[in-house]
Amino acid sequence: MSNPVSRISDGRIGTVFLVGAGPGDPDLLTLRAARLLMGARVLVHDGLVDPAILAMAPKGCRMISVAKQRSRHTMRQDEINALLVREALAGNDVVRLKGGDPFVFGRGGEEAEDCAAAGVPVQVVPGISAAMGAAATAMIPLTHRDAASIVTFVAGQCKGLTDQNWAGLAGVGRTLVIYMGVATAEAIAEKLMADGLAPGMPVAVVENAARAEMRVLRGALAGLGAVVAGNKVKSPALIIVGEVAGRGDMMELQHVLEVAK
Repeated sequence: MSNPVSRISDGRIGTVFLVGAGPGDPDLLTLRAARLLMGARVLVHDGLVDPAILAMAPKGCRMISVAKQRSRHTMRQDEINALLVREALAGNDVVRLKGGDPFVFGRGGEEAEDCAAAGVPVQVVPGISAAMGAAATAMIPLTHRDAASIVTFVAGQCKGLTDQNWAGLAGVGRTLVIYMGVATAEAIAEKLMADGLAPGMPVAVVENAARAEMRVLRGALAGLGAVVAGNKVKSPALIIVGEVAGRGDMMELQHVLEVAK
């Protein structure tokens, strides 16, 4: 099978591949993502990509970390965009590896726009989104005929959080999935309750989804902050709010029993 990352020739502009790494388990990569990764010569990756996935890159691959943490970035987003453009204009194909899906809170749109503006070809390789991967591995159905027919994704760590109108995003018949909400969990709970959500609404926090150290923590909305703080939850983690968050208990137990056989 030919290498999907085309070979470099003099004077050629490289292609930037925006690749979704999924929620963490290398087995959840798409076939195309795995092939691109195993043939990469330049790999620009986020900090939350699992080391087992990074280990799939070939020997000699130039690996560049652009890890981001709350209030501390290895590179600002505009610098990352410029890096991708610079590498491609130098004739290098670049695998830009992101956790989850590149176009779901991955800033893939910004990177694609800057590359396109500079005349750099871009290809997007979708990945299993963090929300879908976390919910599935935690045995939490995001939709259920008896509980929810609407799903909303929001970012819990952004400017102007208190000014955003989340009214109606969670409640009866709805599921709310919150990305990047660990540091603001208490404020998120207060915001949702102020918008009318019942304090007893089920919530689940899924930490390190699809990894060996995965944890699923459950509780009620009013206690969300205490659940996160008391269990010292760290990113990557997602918060799921809605009746479906309480539905995975028995399925989760059944899954554990089946694995133990």
